[in-house]
Amino acid sequence: MKTLSRLALLFVGALFLANPADAQTTALRGARIIDGSGGAPLDSATIIISNGRIVAIGPSASTPVPSGAEVVDYSGKTIIPGLISVHSHLGIQNALTSSPDNYNRAFILKQLKQYEAYGVTTVTSLGLNGPLFYELRAELHSGSVPGADIFGADRGIGVINGAPPATIVNIADNQLYRPTTPEAAREAVREMAARKTDFIKVWLDSFGGMLPVKVAPEVFQAVIDEAHKANIRVTAHVYELEDAKAILRAGVDIIAHGVRDKPVDAEFIQMMKAKSAWYVATAVLDDTNFVFAENPPWVQEPFFQRAFHPAMLALFNDPAWREKALASPGAAKAKASLVNRPGFVGGSNS
Repeated sequence: MKTLSRLALLFVGALFLANPADAQTTALRGARIIDGSGGAPLDSATIIISNGRIVAIGPSASTPVPSGAEVVDYSGKTIIPGLISVHSHLGIQNALTSSPDNYNRAFILKQLKQYEAYGVTTVTSLGLNGPLFYELRAELHSGSVPGADIFGADRGIGVINGAPPATIVNIADNQLYRPTTPEAAREAVREMAARKTDFIKVWLDSFGGMLPVKVAPEVFQAVIDEAHKANIRVTAHVYELEDAKAILRAGVDIIAHGVRDKPVDAEFIQMMKAKSAWYVATAVLDDTNFVFAENPPWVQEPFFQRAFHPAMLALFNDPAWREKALASPGAAKAKASLVNRPGFVGGSNS
């Protein structure tokens, strides 16, 4: 992930080397380019940028550089397209504080500029969104404000006394639905569909038994049925394999977290294939429960140091906090969860 982010940063940086105000033309010469189409990388390539837009890409030997262009040597560097975050949450956590006050225009745009600066050019805010989301989505889709583009799942569907836990996720009333009946769930979906949400989100998790209830099967079935009537895909927060299977049987389109209580089995894999469901691993969610407390060398690199709020850096550098975090049940559970994620090798060496 670290390498990919660095590579994407080169691409995003390339886009903004030219200043649209002065119509500067810039040529990046000598880079290896991976264009995302599935073809072989293009070595020793040239990218021509004019008015803030890429106007030509090709082999350096056959791609002419316009007269007067600024030429930047990118030999030894790799450029890839911007990355896409398919599971993020905007305006929830600001440094060490979770508060409804964080869901405001200035902070969300600051987050989106940070995403863009680190090579993520599109973000899906997967639930817990307030009315401001639609205003910002329109502006970012049109390019009238800077930052990564956004898509989202409106508020999403949780359950009273259950997920997402109010003690952890501190949000306003207009950022989440907690319907108690199938009809209330259908009405919530109709409201979100009327606002032109991109997805519908369901939280199906007891957080390891910490919460006394989960969304009832008849409720998540109603959510999926009503969403599909409006041609909207449904994405599900899950933890346990059996919950993932249950909501797949109900017709969910996206498993929004990797299964973490046990390794997935052949039945689950076949269900995913049969339904052409998407699988979002979100391995970093568990990794961050302990990896910063382990204080691996890459945490000290400028690339990562620039990304952190000073309050977070102070926390990571506190030996007492690191000792307590590593000894916590949450860290042990997170490490065990990573073992159950297909193909993931976790910890500070990743």
